[in-house]
Amino acid sequence: MANYAHPETLVPTDWVAQHLTDPKVRTVEVDVDTKSYDEGHVPNAIAWAWNTQLADTVRRDILSQQQFEELMSNSGINRDTTVVIYGDNNNWFAAWAFWQMKIYGHADVRLMNGGRKKWLAEGREVSTEAVKPARTQYKASAADLSIRSFLPEVQKAVSARAVALVDARSPQEFTGEILSPPGLPETCQRGGHIPGAKSIPWAKACNDDGTFKSRSDLQALYGAQGITGNKPIIAYCRIGERSSHTWFVLKYLLGFDNVKNYDGSWTEWGNLVGAPVEKP
Repeated sequence: MANYAHPETLVPTDWVAQHLTDPKVRTVEVDVDTKSYDEGHVPNAIAWAWNTQLADTVRRDILSQQQFEELMSNSGINRDTTVVIYGDNNNWFAAWAFWQMKIYGHADVRLMNGGRKKWLAEGREVSTEAVKPARTQYKASAADLSIRSFLPEVQKAVSARAVALVDARSPQEFTGEILSPPGLPETCQRGGHIPGAKSIPWAKACNDDGTFKSRSDLQALYGAQGITGNKPIIAYCRIGERSSHTWFVLKYLLGFDNVKNYDGSWTEWGNLVGAPVEKP
């Protein structure tokens, strides 16, 4: 991992195993399947449900600063806590939680390389005990919107061809063959992709064991589609979680400076009246 641009944002499973009882470390599991935590998790880890605790379901938005502070306080996290996040699907929603923590200025947040898949494959200890940490009084920084894109910015950038767009969805979603991943609600009116976007599915950034590919392999993967960091990059998917994974790879593993996550993604774009769409 030393070859990555920011290797400090990843920890191996060994490191997590060695810090299970470290009071300065808080381990958090964030899964697509929110029931997985109850079936067995990293000892002393807490769980965040992506669909309730990491989202404002009324505003269809990420957490507000006040909501984020409440979640961190209830999770026993201080500003100087090292937060290690992991989850299923090769850290799919774990990366989304990481992105939100960076929006609100948490300095030391990391992903466990390989996620839940690697931890279980290695036969490591698991617990079914739900952890209830002592409450803190967390104060977040104001939202850093330099890592988040909103619709007007994306529309302007697409019109001016001033940005490199990465579509992190599956090839079938990119072409419009399907509207959403199997088993997940269809949340758009039409299929296809944003004009000019490059199809680089998020999962291609990972090895079979769930760990991230090497820096050279990632450079080859994205470089083959013209994603080299020579212009601003915006990643998107369906609701912003898979593109958070891609955002993490581009910003922290490859070290591209100007990378944003458009979390409105296809749920927003695919429902717009009159928005340009490419569909073979």
